[in-house]
Amino acid sequence: MRTDSVVIRYLALRATPFIQLYALYVLGHGEDGPGGGFQGGVIFTASFVLMALAYGWPFGRKQVPQKVADLLAPTGALVYAGIGFACMLAGGAFLQYEAFATPGDPSSIHYAHHFGLMGIEAGVMITVASSMAVLFFEMARPAHVEAVIIESLEGDASCVRLALLPRASCASSSRPTSTT
Repeated sequence: MRTDSVVIRYLALRATPFIQLYALYVLGHGEDGPGGGFQGGVIFTASFVLMALAYGWPFGRKQVPQKVADLLAPTGALVYAGIGFACMLAGGAFLQYEAFATPGDPSSIHYAHHFGLMGIEAGVMITVASSMAVLFFEMARPAHVEAVIIESLEGDASCVRLALLPRASCASSSRPTSTT
């Protein structure tokens, strides 16, 4: 998937930080207008997709390692739930941000609602961005990448065709047998 165009690679490299900054803008203004965590997360992931299309799948995968994406996907949901339970501990209902307000200060209700909602949107953005990255990099993975990984783990080239079989079957035969 790597392009040979120097211009496209140069522009992709230079545009990526601005795309990510725009994603944060969409996240920040999602409370008052169109946008929010979902849209910001998709735009943020689009910057990594652009890098993968311009420089190739292996380069893009290095930008978002599998372990990092797998860790961040549930982290956003934990942020969401954590804010909800913190509201309950403060004496309100689940996601009732006004429970964080200072009694007697009417402006604190606005700030409590604003920061509670921003925390929720940030959690959604983390989950959506990491989930979209996993979807793209798993669906766009070249076929030879998996074969190389399996061959290097097994140390036997005949096991490459039998990637879905248990490890013991690679040593016993080079072709699956049918019992029917």
